[in-house]
Amino acid sequence: MECLVAALIAATLVGVPAVLWRIFRHRRDLGGSPAERATFETLHTASLAAPALRSGLTKAGAEKASRHLRKLLGSPAIAITDSEELLVYDGAGEHHASEAFEHAAGTLKDGRTQVLTLNCHEPECPIRSAVVVPLTTEDRVVGTLAAYGDHASAALVRATEEVARWVDAQLELAELDRSRTMLMEAEVRALRAQISPHFIYNSLTTIASFVRTDPERARELLLDFADFTRYSFRRHGDFTTLAEELRSIDRYLTIERARFGDQLRVTLRIAPEVLPVAVPFLCLQPLVENALRHGLEPKAGVGRITIIAEDAGSECRITVEDDGVGMDPEQLRRILAGEHPSNSSGSGIGLANVDERLRQVYGDEYGLVVETGPDAGTKVTVRVPKYHPGVSAS
Repeated sequence: MECLVAALIAATLVGVPAVLWRIFRHRRDLGGSPAERATFETLHTASLAAPALRSGLTKAGAEKASRHLRKLLGSPAIAITDSEELLVYDGAGEHHASEAFEHAAGTLKDGRTQVLTLNCHEPECPIRSAVVVPLTTEDRVVGTLAAYGDHASAALVRATEEVARWVDAQLELAELDRSRTMLMEAEVRALRAQISPHFIYNSLTTIASFVRTDPERARELLLDFADFTRYSFRRHGDFTTLAEELRSIDRYLTIERARFGDQLRVTLRIAPEVLPVAVPFLCLQPLVENALRHGLEPKAGVGRITIIAEDAGSECRITVEDDGVGMDPEQLRRILAGEHPSNSSGSGIGLANVDERLRQVYGDEYGLVVETGPDAGTKVTVRVPKYHPGVSAS
């Protein structure tokens, strides 16, 4: 039981990485003491329960995780409830399932571990006691875990509490995943709101100007506009491929070139090997739009945008550079810190949005790198790992 407790504490801290299963699979080759082998087996069993719990405290997740949790506890039966109902009763003495939510009532009410003595009139039933412990997230009792057996030893009480603590950690991670997803969705919605007012108006005005003079070009621009908006307002996936993001940017720039004419020059240098890399949805288009709106539009004469995507070992490096009016570095710092004034007409909001989402997904070391100065143009560099846990194109 001490090995079980130690293993579960370790599992909670490290999240039961897949490498432990690889070690477990080959433990016969590695040798080791019985205690070490028991630890590996315990961690493997916990790793099997983790994916189901990472979706939150649901009936389907509880049912999938229950047999692994019962194996961890070595109990004849376990029960898992949320705050409103029994989610699963797994194991012997199924006639006790109808009583399981009643057994959890005290723990749901006060958040304390309960040790119950059960009256069972079936002589062959191995269930005579229950240890009921709370499941919590953010200091709220959201459910219970109960271990059933012939008696409630101190070791079983401790083990049940440790398993419940490990389950709590998985539920916290599930909540964090949901919060992160909701935040990213909100930030993408903010970008879409920024795109709608100015770009849609300018695009339709440009297309309308060609309807009489060049109907075929107007038709092609309208198709590009439709494809761009369809991509920008799609409803699924936090990530896309670099190829898809660049394809959308190409449509955007096609429309903008029709508006600016010879005053806009665009250069693209894209390494084919980085095209399949997964990137956050709409992470580049705001940078290109920012270069046009706030770098080139205020500038007299010809303006140039250069987009480069290149292989950088384990990373993909993308730069968006313009030779526009640039920006004061202190103003840039305020924008990226979220301190831009309310009357800034959206200036730099796209930069701050993309910077925040990159940091959320990959870590602070992957925030935007911006080089700029008054009348010096702007160069924005994005680095993304080619492979990152939890990141894949939809």
